[in-house]
Amino acid sequence: MYYAIIAEDKPDTLSQRMAARPAHLERLIALRDDSRLLIAGPHPAIDSEDPGETGFTGSLVVAEFDSLNAAQAWADNDPYIAAGVYERVTVKPYKKVLP
Repeated sequence: MYYAIIAEDKPDTLSQRMAARPAHLERLIALRDDSRLLIAGPHPAIDSEDPGETGFTGSLVVAEFDSLNAAQAWADNDPYIAAGVYERVTVKPYKKVLP
């Protein structure tokens, strides 16, 4: 089943986010390579593809896991958490309807 991992950044954590980004992407690439990743990406803080120094307000990952507990465990081990980027992370089941 798919699960949505919805994370909200702490204010002023762009430098921590950028430092932890390679490790964060590595985990997402592993999900993709296992054909478990539906979508992933950050939420720009402004209406722009490249928010520059304004940064991001959080992230969204929708991926397949065996259970809610497995999805939560994966989210709990995100490098952005260890780096102090995320203020809050919500994990919940997701049902893909379209496309």
